[in-house]
Amino acid sequence: MHRELLLSLLQNYRSPFNTEAGYASRMRRFVQQHPNCFDRGLWPGHITGSAWVVNPTRDKVLLMHHRKHGQWFQFGGHADGDPNIERVALRETQEETGLPAEAIRLVNANIFDIDIHTIPASETAPEHMHFDIRFLVEIDDNIPVPGNTESHEVLWVPLEEVTRFNNNLSTCRMLEKSRRLRAAA
Repeated sequence: MHRELLLSLLQNYRSPFNTEAGYASRMRRFVQQHPNCFDRGLWPGHITGSAWVVNPTRDKVLLMHHRKHGQWFQFGGHADGDPNIERVALRETQEETGLPAEAIRLVNANIFDIDIHTIPASETAPEHMHFDIRFLVEIDDNIPVPGNTESHEVLWVPLEEVTRFNNNLSTCRMLEKSRRLRAAA
């Protein structure tokens, strides 16, 4: 029962990107097969929630230089048993930006992007998969963003410079979606 909201979001999600459409099918199967899909102790993987943060004019993206992984990413993290993945994405954004909840606006309740990626083994966990659900979030880029201990730095990056910070396929896909949103506005 607790998986129904996520399954509904995934069922209704449509992507113009073939790889992502495949991820949606794979993720639906994973959620259906694993009642504990929101628990970080589930191997070979688990559901995570993320936010692609844009400014009001949609010409910048807020990225964090992740301390543990040494790379620039969107904000996000483990569900830790919470089946409301939208709430997870917003909570992680609040924690990792250091901003109060009222400074963070969910653009809409639809999935913005999904990704399935491998997390390398660490001292505390084996190699595993993150089944990541991403939402579009807006923050005013005039507000100072303090960040937290999970990042080396938090930075507003103009759309045209995002690939200098992270050029993986998932980031490029979200960047392209941002460009399309900006063009449609």
